[in-house]
Amino acid sequence: MIEKTRAIVLHTLRYTDSKVIVTMFTQLHGAVGFMVRMPHSRRSVMQNVLLTPLSLLEVDLDYQDSARLQRLVDVRVDEPYQSLPYHPMKQTIALFLSEFLYYSLREEQTNPELYDYLESSLLWLDNRSERFANFPLTFLIRLSRFLGFWPDTEEAQKVLRQGEDTLVPLMLRMDFPTMHLFTFTREQRQRLMQVLNDYYRLHVPHFPELKSMAILREVLS
Repeated sequence: MIEKTRAIVLHTLRYTDSKVIVTMFTQLHGAVGFMVRMPHSRRSVMQNVLLTPLSLLEVDLDYQDSARLQRLVDVRVDEPYQSLPYHPMKQTIALFLSEFLYYSLREEQTNPELYDYLESSLLWLDNRSERFANFPLTFLIRLSRFLGFWPDTEEAQKVLRQGEDTLVPLMLRMDFPTMHLFTFTREQRQRLMQVLNDYYRLHVPHFPELKSMAILREVLS
């Protein structure tokens, strides 16, 4: 049966010259992989949106419970970004988040509240014109609540160094409207990103060191 759902592109892997495997987080089914035959035209809407990290789409799919890869019937842009794909700093944040979400959500099943959080957060960043350097920190802290491992001070000791006890309570106070009020040095922000990455590795099986982390550190410094 053909179903319609909203979806966010997390990862694209070229399979052959004409096919790609696309992983999306969907509102109806959680993380879903698709085998997609790509049009030859470089101007194709499908090619552009499927290769753009964190594209917000509406898709028609033929979902089969037993299939490892699903069939994508049609795809349309659901919410067009105004700045995210074009702003250099936002581009870097998007590349980092797409890699982070791919590894942290690839086993995640249906979770409409999580989908709404992801979409609303990305649109918030897209509409923000300044003072969003703390967005990755705030986004990842808030994401952990939906995944079931909201940080507590005792557990966080596993990834903190001596003298860093105040870091977790500080991060837990941040949200999108107020995060610009929290000022960090380059070293502090880099350390907080590493703490969060290590914390996720404690809870998400096979969560790797992210390739995009180094680039994000430089851009946000």
